[in-house]
Amino acid sequence: MKRVRFSEEQIIGVVKEAEAGAKTADLARRPGVSEGTIYNWKAKYGGLEVSEARRLRELESENAKLKRLLADAMLDNVALKDLLFKKVVTPVAKREAAAHLQAYHGMSERRACRVIDADRKSVRYRSIRDDDGPLREKLRGLANQRRRFGYRRLHILLRREGVMINRKKTQRLYREEGLAVRRRRSRKRAVGTRAPAPVLALPNQRWSLDFVHDQMASGRRFRVLNVVDDVTRECLAAVPDTSISGHRVVRELAQLIAQRGKPGMIVSDNGTELTSNAVLAWCGQIGVEWHYLAPGKPMQNGYVESFNGRMRDELLNETLFMSLAHARIEIAAWVEDYNRERPHSALGYATPAAFAAELNKQWPASLRPSGSATQPIASTAPMRKTTYRL
Repeated sequence: MKRVRFSEEQIIGVVKEAEAGAKTADLARRPGVSEGTIYNWKAKYGGLEVSEARRLRELESENAKLKRLLADAMLDNVALKDLLFKKVVTPVAKREAAAHLQAYHGMSERRACRVIDADRKSVRYRSIRDDDGPLREKLRGLANQRRRFGYRRLHILLRREGVMINRKKTQRLYREEGLAVRRRRSRKRAVGTRAPAPVLALPNQRWSLDFVHDQMASGRRFRVLNVVDDVTRECLAAVPDTSISGHRVVRELAQLIAQRGKPGMIVSDNGTELTSNAVLAWCGQIGVEWHYLAPGKPMQNGYVESFNGRMRDELLNETLFMSLAHARIEIAAWVEDYNRERPHSALGYATPAAFAAELNKQWPASLRPSGSATQPIASTAPMRKTTYRL
């Protein structure tokens, strides 16, 4: 028998008659329902008007939709947790993920693609490529023989053996086989000798460079590039600024050379500013020999390190710099005092400027020896056999 659906008006009319005192059996006989249905109508619609009954039906419908949405969201959440440790990025991975959701969670293809944000066409696609098993085996063999070779070099070796394939295919197989070369991440160091060579007891034979850091009253940090003559202990330049790049180092050294002449050599550590391409290109252009310290050996640059200690102890720790302009004024004044007024214990308590003038008197330009007859100032350090490339 076909089930009859009654409207809210009909149901509420029957309920009101029941509330008015009509017998339940008589009320059930007219619409052709059971007495139990009448009792259910009274429990559900008792005391309601037609508009209220319609609103109740709409709320029940909305509640059912929300329950379905919540159940769908919970199922999607559980499905995504299964894929939490899988990288669903490539088309192959998305096809595998869609198949997993359909097999283990009973999802349709449409819903599985929506969950993993995949195109249904790409999920339905089936590859028609060859297996490339012999080619993969050959590629693995070459990679085992040449463990530091990348796919470009291996591609050349394959072509030499007569395997004519596209470079992109070599790259794809190389990546799929997991043959990527692990990079050796080492700090960039410049090529060159690692120990300062001995120099004559003359001014302008060897300069040392290093940075010292401090901060202003506002908390903003700045750094000072110090250039020291290792023989006379003079501070040739002290350049404070918030940032000093390799190009700035080259510019300051060029100005200093224009004033004092070219040094015999320059010594520094392996800081990024001092090993930059700008510094290396400038050295080759003007013909200055630049020596870098051995890693972890700061005492090979002990002259400028000692100067940095004096500057920090006597100036930086004693002065509160209000601005960068204030720092430049104070540092310039202290350098002038250091060179011309402050006695230096290593120079017999003479000032660096006076000591440099005395050396110039002892060795005039026309009589300065070209050999190594005089005692060198700096002692040599063992040479490192390991060389580093840029």
